[in-house]
Amino acid sequence: MLRKFKITINGETYLVEMEELGDQASQTAVSQSTGAPTTMATPTTPPAEPAAVAQSAQVPTAAVPATAMTAPMPGVIIKLLVTPGETVQENQPLLVLEAMKMENEIVANKAGTVDQLFVSKNDSVNAGDPLIQIS
Repeated sequence: MLRKFKITINGETYLVEMEELGDQASQTAVSQSTGAPTTMATPTTPPAEPAAVAQSAQVPTAAVPATAMTAPMPGVIIKLLVTPGETVQENQPLLVLEAMKMENEIVANKAGTVDQLFVSKNDSVNAGDPLIQIS
Protein backbone atom coordinates (compact mmCIF):
# COMPACT_ATOMS: atom_id res chain seq x y z
CA MET A 1 0.00 0.00 0.00
CA LEU A 2 1.42 3.38 -1.02
CA ARG A 3 0.98 6.34 1.34
CA LYS A 4 2.00 9.95 0.65
CA PHE A 5 3.15 12.47 3.22
CA LYS A 6 3.97 16.16 2.78
CA ILE A 7 6.75 17.22 5.16
CA THR A 8 8.25 20.69 5.68
CA ILE A 9 11.72 20.86 7.24
CA ASN A 10 13.49 24.21 7.69
CA GLY A 11 11.18 25.81 5.14
CA GLU A 12 11.79 23.10 2.51
CA THR A 13 8.73 21.04 1.54
CA TYR A 14 9.19 17.39 0.64
CA LEU A 15 6.72 14.86 -0.71
CA VAL A 16 7.40 11.44 0.78
CA GLU A 17 5.82 8.24 -0.51
CA MET A 18 6.06 5.11 1.62
CA GLU A 19 5.25 1.63 0.44
CA GLU A 20 5.01 -1.35 2.75
CA LEU A 21 6.63 -4.50 1.36
CA GLY A 22 6.13 -7.36 3.79
CA ASP A 23 8.52 -6.84 6.70
CA GLN A 24 10.64 -4.29 4.83
CA ALA A 25 9.48 -0.71 4.24
CA SER A 26 10.71 1.36 1.34
CA GLN A 27 10.35 5.10 1.09
CA THR A 28 10.74 7.46 -1.84
CA ALA A 29 11.54 11.09 -1.17
CA VAL A 30 11.13 13.76 -3.82
CA SER A 31 13.07 16.90 -3.09
CA GLN A 32 11.41 20.16 -4.08
CA SER A 33 14.75 21.64 -5.09
CA THR A 34 15.91 18.82 -7.44
CA GLY A 35 12.70 16.98 -8.20
CA ALA A 36 14.67 13.73 -8.47
CA PRO A 37 13.21 10.78 -6.56
CA THR A 38 15.47 8.89 -4.19
CA THR A 39 14.61 5.44 -2.85
CA MET A 40 15.94 4.34 0.52
CA ALA A 41 15.46 1.07 2.36
CA THR A 42 14.17 1.65 5.84
CA PRO A 43 15.61 -0.82 8.33
CA THR A 44 13.07 -2.54 10.48
CA THR A 45 13.89 -3.15 14.09
CA PRO A 46 12.02 -5.37 16.48
CA PRO A 47 9.85 -3.43 18.90
CA ALA A 48 11.71 -2.44 22.02
CA GLU A 49 10.69 -3.89 25.33
CA PRO A 50 8.48 -1.44 27.20
CA ALA A 51 10.30 0.46 29.91
CA ALA A 52 9.61 -0.65 33.43
CA VAL A 53 6.96 1.45 35.08
CA ALA A 54 8.50 3.60 37.78
CA GLN A 55 7.15 3.10 41.24
CA SER A 56 5.51 6.06 42.94
CA ALA A 57 8.09 8.55 44.15
CA GLN A 58 6.03 9.13 47.27
CA VAL A 59 7.50 7.11 50.12
CA PRO A 60 5.35 7.05 53.23
CA THR A 61 7.20 8.10 56.37
CA ALA A 62 5.01 5.89 58.55
CA ALA A 63 2.71 2.97 57.98
CA VAL A 64 -0.63 4.11 56.58
CA PRO A 65 -3.59 2.55 58.40
CA ALA A 66 -6.11 0.76 56.21
CA THR A 67 -8.82 2.96 57.72
CA ALA A 68 -7.22 6.21 56.48
CA MET A 69 -9.42 8.40 54.29
CA THR A 70 -8.14 8.37 50.71
CA ALA A 71 -8.32 10.76 47.76
CA PRO A 72 -11.39 10.06 45.61
CA MET A 73 -9.67 11.49 42.51
CA PRO A 74 -6.31 12.92 41.44
CA GLY A 75 -5.74 16.59 42.19
CA VAL A 76 -3.95 19.17 44.34
CA ILE A 77 -4.60 19.93 48.01
CA ILE A 78 -5.35 23.66 48.15
CA LYS A 79 -6.64 24.04 51.74
CA LEU A 80 -6.30 22.15 55.00
CA LEU A 81 -9.23 22.92 57.30
CA VAL A 82 -8.20 20.80 60.32
CA THR A 83 -5.07 20.00 62.31
CA PRO A 84 -3.93 16.82 64.09
CA GLY A 85 -5.59 16.45 67.49
CA GLU A 86 -8.69 18.39 66.44
CA THR A 87 -12.11 16.86 67.11
CA VAL A 88 -14.34 16.62 64.02
CA GLN A 89 -17.96 15.74 63.38
CA GLU A 90 -19.24 13.44 60.64
CA ASN A 91 -19.55 15.33 57.29
CA GLN A 92 -17.39 18.21 58.56
CA PRO A 93 -15.12 19.61 55.78
CA LEU A 94 -11.51 18.54 56.36
CA LEU A 95 -9.65 19.78 53.29
CA VAL A 96 -10.19 21.10 49.78
CA LEU A 97 -8.96 19.11 46.78
CA GLU A 98 -8.74 20.88 43.43
CA ALA A 99 -9.34 18.57 40.48
CA MET A 100 -9.95 19.69 36.89
CA LYS A 101 -10.23 23.34 38.06
CA MET A 102 -13.01 22.48 40.49
CA GLU A 103 -12.72 22.68 44.27
CA ASN A 104 -13.97 19.56 46.07
CA GLU A 105 -14.49 19.53 49.83
CA ILE A 106 -13.37 16.30 51.42
CA VAL A 107 -15.57 15.69 54.47
CA ALA A 108 -15.15 13.47 57.52
CA ASN A 109 -16.57 9.98 57.04
CA LYS A 110 -17.12 9.68 60.81
CA ALA A 111 -16.93 11.72 64.00
CA GLY A 112 -13.67 11.50 65.92
CA THR A 113 -10.24 13.00 66.41
CA VAL A 114 -7.79 13.78 63.60
CA ASP A 115 -4.82 11.49 64.27
CA GLN A 116 -2.65 12.29 61.28
CA LEU A 117 -2.59 14.32 58.06
CA PHE A 118 -0.75 12.54 55.25
CA VAL A 119 -0.78 15.60 52.96
CA SER A 120 0.20 19.27 53.04
CA LYS A 121 -1.04 22.31 51.15
CA ASN A 122 -0.09 22.21 47.42
CA ASP A 123 0.61 18.44 47.48
CA SER A 124 -0.42 16.51 44.37
CA VAL A 125 -2.36 13.34 45.08
CA ASN A 126 -3.59 10.42 43.02
CA ALA A 127 -6.85 8.58 43.48
CA GLY A 128 -6.46 6.26 46.47
CA ASP A 129 -3.61 8.17 48.13
CA PRO A 130 -4.06 8.51 51.92
CA LEU A 131 -5.21 11.96 53.06
CA ILE A 132 -6.17 11.86 56.73
CA GLN A 133 -6.62 9.44 59.62
CA ILE A 134 -9.53 9.90 62.03
CA SER A 135 -9.99 7.72 65.13
